[in-house]
Amino acid sequence: MQGETVNLSPMTPSADRVKRQAYYDRIAKHNLAPLWESLSTLVSEKPNTPAEPARWSYDQTVRAPLMEAGELITAEEAERRVLILENPGLPGTASITHSLYAGVQLVLPGEVAPAHRHTQNALRFVLEGKGAHTAVNGERTAMYPGDLVITPAWTWHDHGNETDTPMVWLDGLDIPMVSFFDASFAEKFDTAVQAETRPQGDSPARYGRNLAPVDWQPESPASPIFNYPYSETRETLATFATNDVPDPCHGHKLRYVNPADGGHVTPTMAAFMQLLPVGFKSTPYRSTDASVVSVVEGTGTAIIGNQTYTFAPRDILVVPSWTSVTWHAASETILFSFSDRAAQTKLNLWREDRAGQ
Repeated sequence: MQGETVNLSPMTPSADRVKRQAYYDRIAKHNLAPLWESLSTLVSEKPNTPAEPARWSYDQTVRAPLMEAGELITAEEAERRVLILENPGLPGTASITHSLYAGVQLVLPGEVAPAHRHTQNALRFVLEGKGAHTAVNGERTAMYPGDLVITPAWTWHDHGNETDTPMVWLDGLDIPMVSFFDASFAEKFDTAVQAETRPQGDSPARYGRNLAPVDWQPESPASPIFNYPYSETRETLATFATNDVPDPCHGHKLRYVNPADGGHVTPTMAAFMQLLPVGFKSTPYRSTDASVVSVVEGTGTAIIGNQTYTFAPRDILVVPSWTSVTWHAASETILFSFSDRAAQTKLNLWREDRAGQ
């Protein structure tokens, strides 16, 4: 009515609140819940992850306890002797982000990490040691620092170290994604080590030189190349940096490619390598794919969200989803990273903000 004051106060009278709560309690017994109480959280205006920025110093905090683990348990006993890199905002989840797992694995001289397979995709980025091997479906590849080695879902794989020095690499897997879908399967091989059924170097010779067998039809959505050597990646980066100006957000950044379709190396995880020239300071950047970053070469600082970290070779950092990151390279810096961008782009979820605001 004209002149009547309408009460627009969002406050619910006390009696109404009590009545609503009684209603909520009653329907909860039937496994029902009111969407209106949680809609803004479930369908948020922007990503709101509990994952936090973090850095693990390889030399100061990771290597010593990893080597101590080598004295406490064998690779065969553990099946995989790994220290999990757990995000401080996700305690007890064995996750470095909501969708990704990361850990640091040790294989000592003379040891074998026994053969198995699982529905999770995995990648390995070599941090320390040279000359040990990974075998994938009967083909071996030697591993050297900076190499990216993938073991696609449901491929038999084992690791062995015939050298006289420890072998350490960063493991990245899509364990949380597979767990979300309740789709985890795993099997152990009959023996610890697979028989070699294909000669070493067969996969890169077949698929890694812009050529492929004429009648080849890919059986897997993952790359048929399972070792991307750092020697080749570093040379490509150097050429790229010589011929192009650095991107203000990324410096000189390349993605690892599946030669079968030009896509990412696994159907769920993407991998990247970037070069930051000496003195380069990036502009702020953020994207929906949280990234795990391993420093290959160089020193500098990273501002991730509100946190500032110094970094050195073999350090590992995590940049949570939709969190601004700025890189400042004190010396020429090479960064390896992996993320869930492969899955996000397939689901039409991936976004970026090159202003990082």
